[in-house]
Amino acid sequence: MKRVIFALVLFSLVLLMAEITYPVVDTGQTLSYNNQMEITAPGVGEAFYGQDANYSGNQPDYTDNGDGTVTDNVTGLMWQKSIDQDGDGDIDYDDKMSATEAVVNAAGCTTGGYSDWRLPNIKEQYSLMNFSGIDPSGYEGSSTDDLVPFIDTDYFDFGYGDTDAGERLIDAQYASTTIYVGTTMGDAETMFGVNFADGRIKGYGTGPMPGQQEDKQFYVQYVRGNAEYTVNDYTDHGDGTVTDNATGLMWAQDDTGEGMIWEDALSIAEGSEYAGYSDWRLPNVKELQSIVDYTRAPSATGTAAIDPVFNCTAITSEAGTTDYPFYWSGTTHANWTEDNSGSYGAYVCFGTAYGYMGSWIDVHGAGAQRSDPKTGNPDDWPQGHGPQGDAIRIYNYVRLVRDAPQTSTDSDIPETGSMQLKQNYPNPFNPSTSIGFYLPSSEYVNLSIYNIKGQKIATLIDQNLSEGDYSLIWNGVNEQNEAVSAGMYFYTLKTSRERITRKMVMLL
Repeated sequence: MKRVIFALVLFSLVLLMAEITYPVVDTGQTLSYNNQMEITAPGVGEAFYGQDANYSGNQPDYTDNGDGTVTDNVTGLMWQKSIDQDGDGDIDYDDKMSATEAVVNAAGCTTGGYSDWRLPNIKEQYSLMNFSGIDPSGYEGSSTDDLVPFIDTDYFDFGYGDTDAGERLIDAQYASTTIYVGTTMGDAETMFGVNFADGRIKGYGTGPMPGQQEDKQFYVQYVRGNAEYTVNDYTDHGDGTVTDNATGLMWAQDDTGEGMIWEDALSIAEGSEYAGYSDWRLPNVKELQSIVDYTRAPSATGTAAIDPVFNCTAITSEAGTTDYPFYWSGTTHANWTEDNSGSYGAYVCFGTAYGYMGSWIDVHGAGAQRSDPKTGNPDDWPQGHGPQGDAIRIYNYVRLVRDAPQTSTDSDIPETGSMQLKQNYPNPFNPSTSIGFYLPSSEYVNLSIYNIKGQKIATLIDQNLSEGDYSLIWNGVNEQNEAVSAGMYFYTLKTSRERITRKMVMLL
């Protein structure tokens, strides 16, 4: 019996290592662009093919729970629906908090009747980024009616900067728990934040802004559940490729070793034959950000902001120092201008996010996500661009990505002659969920539930069944009919010939 239990535990641990625990939510970008504007979606082999809109990942999928909370059905995270933290019915400067207050005040949050809210880390917060948004930088209008933020406003309440309080429209920075391991603006303690107004990640000083006495203020959106989300799990295959088992993405271990314009980056990625694979692509910006290691930075660790399982080409920065590149994504950073709405592409800084402030300094931190013109001459930008003089490189580097093979499929359509275990629905769930499966022939079948330690806690069926489709309900109790705690569980369907396991998440 002990051997059986040990085998189950070992088997569950192996499954845990292979399970996708950090599914990257797609960017939501469905429009295609050339170097300037929106275009008809290009076909295979045509110019600009391989950009974000040509690939469809884990599409955003939310549930409004009707109690001030929204569940992300892809990540398993539950969010506050609104950033109206003072509860007065509108979103303005009074809802904002300092970085310290944002962390401390989570303990008093009771939205939806829950008491385990926390401030998200930067990767959790970035999971909500939606690149159907339009960057309003430089917009001088007084109305925001024609602007589109970078978050799904069908589910989440959003507010631009409070112009009545002297803010800019783009002052919609959200706080996170991710503190930069280096400093910006000389020696300022810096927190990474997502800006859903202009579609960027930047490092922001946590102290007072110039000319002000109070610490910088941020919008705050608390999260709960799925504490494993954003944790990478890399396997080095020894053939120049690295798989992140948590996201299900395979990466080239090396980058391209040279910079290039955006169109060439798309072409190089689509035409790559590498390590025996020919289905490489340019990652979308959220896939690219998923491999940032926020515990690393050139100024703090002497390395790029990426796990050392990857190789990152060293470059000479604008400041004349040894540094690391910006990497192109396939995502266009669309803006509000009519004639040049698609002229910028989104990139991630794996090296220092330089800006010109009288001299070249780190203004936004390694791990920032900004944007560059897709083509042009970097020499035309000797002092960068924007209020912090963001370095304009244009010739950015490329790291290839592809979808790693998975041991099971999420398809609900049974394949001829193949046993199928469907994803439970709803997922996440509370307190019950439905589990469906298909048998291609008569079989003795066992369907059981296991906790994260590999311990069996419930058996839903253990008997002979005929060929066909089946659906069973698990009501969140163990074999003693006691309610189980919230967390991650595995359900395994096995016969004498096959075994399939899937993951599910139970919420409080």
